[in-house]
Amino acid sequence: MRNADCGIDEQALRIQVANEQSSLAIDEPQLIAAVRSVLEDSPYLTASISVAVVDDPTIHQINRQYLQHDYPTDILSFPLGASDTHLEGELVASADTAIHNATEYGWPAPDELRLYLIHGALHLVGYRDQSAEERAAMVAAEARHLNKLGIALPRDTSRWHPEATQGEASAT
Repeated sequence: MRNADCGIDEQALRIQVANEQSSLAIDEPQLIAAVRSVLEDSPYLTASISVAVVDDPTIHQINRQYLQHDYPTDILSFPLGASDTHLEGELVASADTAIHNATEYGWPAPDELRLYLIHGALHLVGYRDQSAEERAAMVAAEARHLNKLGIALPRDTSRWHPEATQGEASAT
């Protein structure tokens, strides 16, 4: 794993954000920092990641089209290609779901959205969450990256228990 303090060239990790919704004001640099945090802690030396923040109808349509899941979800991860040192992928996150879930978990919607991007980026770099052991590693990594970004966990931390499941769908 690389360390973020090793002087990574800003151009080595290209992260582009498209805001395709109007429900939640987004802070693009914060979203980029969430994805960058995961990439800097991965074995990849370079990456090109696109992020789309969309509404529930849009993510529902994408989820149905590409994964045959007929429901909206929080984040979709699409790995587009990888070598030993380079990663390309797409993340699609729902602002509507972030708003709804943030209220349920008791923290700001922008933090919920950053959690989704961290979760999706973890999938892109190889984390899985199908077994209890994989889920435990995933939630520990999520909490570590949130902490690294200075984001306090919400009042309701039930999702960070190893038996918790995520609503995320991955194209892998």
